[in-house]
Amino acid sequence: MLKRVVVTGMGMINSVGLDKESAFKAIIDGKCGIRRITLFDASNHIVTIAGEIEGFDPESVLDGKEVKKADRFIQLGLKAAQDALKEACLEDFNHDRFGVSSASGIGGLPNIEKNSISSVSRGPRKVSPFFIPSALINMLGGFVSIQYGLKGPNLSSVTACAAGTHAINEAVKTIMTGGADKMLVVASESAICDIGIAGFASMRALSTRNDDPQKASRPFDNERDGFVMGEGAGALVLETYEDAKKRGAKIYAEIIGFGESGDANHITTPAPGGEGAKRAMAAALKMANITSVDYINAHGTSTKYNDLYETIAIKSLFETIPPISSTKGQIGHCLGAAGTIEAVISIMAINNGILPPTINQLVKDPECDLDYIPNTARQVNIATAMSNSFGFGGTNGSIIFKKAD
Repeated sequence: MLKRVVVTGMGMINSVGLDKESAFKAIIDGKCGIRRITLFDASNHIVTIAGEIEGFDPESVLDGKEVKKADRFIQLGLKAAQDALKEACLEDFNHDRFGVSSASGIGGLPNIEKNSISSVSRGPRKVSPFFIPSALINMLGGFVSIQYGLKGPNLSSVTACAAGTHAINEAVKTIMTGGADKMLVVASESAICDIGIAGFASMRALSTRNDDPQKASRPFDNERDGFVMGEGAGALVLETYEDAKKRGAKIYAEIIGFGESGDANHITTPAPGGEGAKRAMAAALKMANITSVDYINAHGTSTKYNDLYETIAIKSLFETIPPISSTKGQIGHCLGAAGTIEAVISIMAINNGILPPTINQLVKDPECDLDYIPNTARQVNIATAMSNSFGFGGTNGSIIFKKAD
């Protein structure tokens, strides 16, 4: 019999807050963290805005001499992991039975860019000896496991913008089938650099509303013109229901269903009508043995086809369509970290009895005609929430959280 899996700790950092409490409050208050890029000189770029994190001190998670060994995405992930483990109040546990499931979509892109330029302009001997281990995506899990002595399965998901959700799913599978008693899920992304912005801009995937950053990302709005890149990290401590109850842990939510699918359609565009997204959501509902949920945290990127096809998929799947929102209008699209950050937001919505808004809903799109909780948060008691993540390559993931018994 598969084991029940619950969430006993959470951490989050993004462009509107350095911890989950401040970030969630800012999201509920409708604040936006999108502004002019300062992490590099973007003055000659088509896109000059992003959801940057301000005020983060990497020495809060690493000794000074260790900071240079870890790319910024690893540093942000360590912050979220630190907060999640602290909240879980784990004093005595079997280190061999506690694993890590990490995720990122791109990983250490700024370090790749920096060392590539250094190699070409100054010669290969100028490449940092820390370059490779600081840029590898799975080194997020490596740093976390070393720092906390977590010796269980050490997994890594690299599935573009679905990576964060897939990392949760992988951790749940591991616990359910007895591969570990506890898993720390951590997903992080920090790809706001010259080549990162240039690459997405050349695809025409990014909003060019540089003169109005606060209104640039507008999921489901008729005048959306692309997503805004964000950076951030999210972390969850997962464990068996039995272990959590035995040690008297606070349970924030139970994971009752998840689903995954592939579009087999196009390298960047979702399958027409959201067919792949629909199958992922349907699989999650089937596993949870329910037909609907009380709230959906949409992938909602503020791109034409993602928002349209996710809307169509939801309409074709649910007989009773719940309220829906996307928080990417406020923190930008955190790529591989998005799913885990949005999982934290969904669980906090359940526990606080308030649903985050979709800001910048200014002009209604007649084809996106659902209840997206426009502009203002909504107080309502809910028991279940679904979080969706879809990535380039046609990779999809959905997960369902239930309020603790």
